[in-house]
Amino acid sequence: MNTAGRVIKCKAAVLWEANKPFSIEEVEVAPPKEHEVRVKIMATGICRSDDHVVTGAMVMPFPIILGHEAAGVVESVGQGVTAVKPGDKVIPLFVPQCGECQNCLNTKGNLCSKTDLGTSLGLMPDGTTRFTCKGKAIYHFLRTSTFTEYTVLHESAVAKIDSAAPLEKVCLIGCGFSTGYGAALQTAKVEPGSTCAVFGLGGVGLSVIMGCKAAGASRIIAVDINKDKFAKAKELGATDCINPKDFNKPVHEVLTEMTGGGVDYSFEVIGRTDTMTAALACCQSNYGVSVIVGVPPAAQKITFDPMLLFTGRSWKGSVFGGWKSKDAVPKLVADYMKKKFVLDPLITHTLPFTKINEGFDLLRTGKSIRSVLTF
Repeated sequence: MNTAGRVIKCKAAVLWEANKPFSIEEVEVAPPKEHEVRVKIMATGICRSDDHVVTGAMVMPFPIILGHEAAGVVESVGQGVTAVKPGDKVIPLFVPQCGECQNCLNTKGNLCSKTDLGTSLGLMPDGTTRFTCKGKAIYHFLRTSTFTEYTVLHESAVAKIDSAAPLEKVCLIGCGFSTGYGAALQTAKVEPGSTCAVFGLGGVGLSVIMGCKAAGASRIIAVDINKDKFAKAKELGATDCINPKDFNKPVHEVLTEMTGGGVDYSFEVIGRTDTMTAALACCQSNYGVSVIVGVPPAAQKITFDPMLLFTGRSWKGSVFGGWKSKDAVPKLVADYMKKKFVLDPLITHTLPFTKINEGFDLLRTGKSIRSVLTF
């Protein structure tokens, strides 16, 4: 049946309010408007940023369809779309690449102004939504909303990828893998022989470790309070693993002693203000670089001694690993197909989409690295 130009009724996981389970509902998905694309989602990963909305750490309007790490197939396109056609395999981009804004035009920039990250409107660029459920408008998340069988994206927010790519694996390139790997390679620009510390060993933290290893770091220290994650960290390149709970002094002092003066590069991949400050303090006082990769919690401030920066340290942030999304995602998929990096060790659970609440339980209890939902 040709669905182009028609409203599609399909299943989606709707979050009606904070701190409640997802509800599998029938939703109506409007056809794509000009310069928009409707995509059949085939696989979507569960990321901590989605859970931040559930808990209220990331403030978004309700009701909402979450999800931002996915892969799918173009179902139909709106007027004027030239980048993709029906049948193309694509990855949605929560950081789009419009190619026209200040950040897209600058070689150093990647945070396109068309993203809803930071504005949190929950709407498409034209200020409207494409989802309705039980007669109610449903908000979008980061203009991707992938916890649904069909979604609508702006054409600047889709990257066409290799038609042979396994979607249930490469969906991680839509967020978790690219974010971590790029934080090491693009944002920090880790050098061969350097020492690194990575705080937080979820899917993104492990991807940072892979990036540090790919860059040729000689020592990669993995830091987490969950020792069950150490074996996987070592498998992916960590040389040392430490649990802050095993020491009676602050973890930054432990790391500074271990490395004879601090690491060259540190990465905070949790999203906690105390670990952000610890990561800054553990890097070398004159030329250390610390990168914030975890999404900071809403309405929290950091207090720290400015002497930490005065002596020469650099503190940086990294969104989507610093990659220009539309340019980088197809290349990263190609690299995966050439076996330049692995994704399988990051995927601990593959579940049917209807078991989304189980997937979030696995994340919250620390039992999963990445759970991928398939449709």
